[in-house]
Amino acid sequence: MKEAEAKRKELDKMAIISMKALLESGVHFGHRTYKWHPAMKPYIFTERNGIHIIDLQKTVKSLEQSYNLVRDTVAAGGTVLFVGTKRQAQETIQSEAMRCGMPYVTQRWLGGMLTNWRTIRQRVNELEKLERMRDRGDFERVTKKEALLFSREIERLDMLLGGIRSLARLPELLFVVDVRREETAIHEANLLNIPVIALVDTNCDPTNVDYVIPSNDDAIRAIKLLVGKVADASLEGRGMRKEEEIEPVREELRAYTEEAELSDEELLGEATLAKLTPKTQIFTGDEDLEEVEGIPGWEADKEEIDVEDVEEIDVDEDKVEDELAEDEVEVDDEVKDNNEG
Repeated sequence: MKEAEAKRKELDKMAIISMKALLESGVHFGHRTYKWHPAMKPYIFTERNGIHIIDLQKTVKSLEQSYNLVRDTVAAGGTVLFVGTKRQAQETIQSEAMRCGMPYVTQRWLGGMLTNWRTIRQRVNELEKLERMRDRGDFERVTKKEALLFSREIERLDMLLGGIRSLARLPELLFVVDVRREETAIHEANLLNIPVIALVDTNCDPTNVDYVIPSNDDAIRAIKLLVGKVADASLEGRGMRKEEEIEPVREELRAYTEEAELSDEELLGEATLAKLTPKTQIFTGDEDLEEVEGIPGWEADKEEIDVEDVEEIDVDEDKVEDELAEDEVEVDDEVKDNNEG
């Protein structure tokens, strides 16, 4: 965790984008002076040939702030919804959102897409259901007209909701290109207290935007540059999320290996230990019985046994000699019979 925080601070100090790149992309060009919005006055640097010039120093600072916000939000498991329905931004928004694995809206913004999220999610489920039916070949079992209607419905839903199919819940951030065109989306985000990051031109009202990035929102190159930076922040946040998920696992493994090993007596019960203990008795000729370690009660039994207390067994020696002589006679008779045969 400490390494991740240190890395985050180092990245915060680094410049996200250079002034030269902004100038080359035309980010500093605003609208005609008579179209300007008074609320954008703090972000305007000067006026040239009847056109407002945006202060790029404030653009760089705002972009760095937004970059860090997106990165930290995604690293914490959040989602950023990319919104850009104007013709100049559609292709860029779609490609960059797909590159960083985030949902996007490039066609018409449906009213209630955030405030009425449950209904929108039901329509997404309907789209997935129709696609499964098509893949299984169920359309061949119905009439041609019904199959055609289903196919048209799939195309319509995919066009409107295809970009948010992976969105399982409301997003944590909303990134918007062209504030005037996406006024409904910003209003819904404000109602749900979802932070809004937006590219704001000189003719737009930045009042309802939480994180303003003063920029030219009409030039394709400018849109591509800034949207690409936001996508890079999302990718960086995903990378940090994976690193932070791996670190706790490493700490758990380290603690497990450093843990002291427990002995058998601490882990096993008395009955199990008695079964595992060897019960072997060692005898060495005429020597005393040796003690086998580990046998419970062995010492007590040994103390109770005394060699002198053992009664001697009376043996009749004459009887034993007679029995041995008879055995020898029987053996000699068997040998003679074998020789005669």
